[in-house]
Amino acid sequence: MLSELELRKSELSKTELVNSIYFGGGTPSLLSTVEIKMMIDAVKAKFSLASNLEITLEMNPDDDRPDYLKELKEIGVNRLSVGVQSFFDDELKLMNRAHDAEEVFLLLNKIKELFDNFSLDLIYGMPLSDLDKWKKNIEIALSFQPNHISSYALTIEPKTVLSHQVKNKEVKILDEDKVLDQFNFLMNRLEEEGYEHYELSSFGKPGYQSVNNTAYWSGESYLGIGPSAHSFDGVTRSWNISNNSKYIKGISSSKPILEREVLNEIDLYNEYLMTGLRTNKGVSLGYIEKKFGLRFKKLLEKESQNHIATQMLYWDGDVLKVSRKAKFLVDGLASDLFILNI
Repeated sequence: MLSELELRKSELSKTELVNSIYFGGGTPSLLSTVEIKMMIDAVKAKFSLASNLEITLEMNPDDDRPDYLKELKEIGVNRLSVGVQSFFDDELKLMNRAHDAEEVFLLLNKIKELFDNFSLDLIYGMPLSDLDKWKKNIEIALSFQPNHISSYALTIEPKTVLSHQVKNKEVKILDEDKVLDQFNFLMNRLEEEGYEHYELSSFGKPGYQSVNNTAYWSGESYLGIGPSAHSFDGVTRSWNISNNSKYIKGISSSKPILEREVLNEIDLYNEYLMTGLRTNKGVSLGYIEKKFGLRFKKLLEKESQNHIATQMLYWDGDVLKVSRKAKFLVDGLASDLFILNI
């Protein structure tokens, strides 16, 4: 990964300040703090850094070990994202998580002593859950006073134990209306506690929005290092091969194995709709006219009329936003507005 960073450092603009280093995807908390420090130091040596640089490490509760949190703080990690998922053992077991609820409580109590900035991941829509159980998950999470909470609806990945159980009718997936009830409670309760719902799955206290997430949803450039890592420079998207041995072989021969996709004007417009509507910033007609031209602006005005009539979308000045009642459906709404050709 250090070699890949050296090979690809020119893909980020030299004039652009790096404001986030994010260790995520996979299980970066398996790395030693010596290895993590090597990568942080390499980024610092190769790029200009913002004064408020955010360094986040995703961490699983079962990866904690003596002095690990203290060492992370000492090497400059200033934000942790903890994959809690649930505070109940039966739900964790169903998700095939390696940790149990006791490990979650132990880790979060230690984190609170050392870190001001940390985020919790929670999953709603679990087959075993109901609204009361989900409410308990939220209240327990709030008791730790995290600055940020990310929450996602359960997705059943193919070839997993859970997908096998669902297929064999050993586990029944939750009805969509019950999943929606859990999402609505999440949204309402966190806003009551002062969290800003700045992106569909992301809630942050003022000043604590994830820099990494915000950059992604704003269409900013980023460089991804490691197997399967994705990168984006504003026009071109690339992704590394996922196979570890082939990845290592490519880097060793100074030829990273990756695929690239150059986004055309329609691709970029559709992506702007998808990412913009998921956030509280919405989609700006002024930006669309400036970036894509008048015909794109007029198309959006026309294509959005039906959803405005049903109060799924609304205009905030010249900015198109998703109404509160339709937030859960935002991806479908965005795809309805996509342009296939023009």
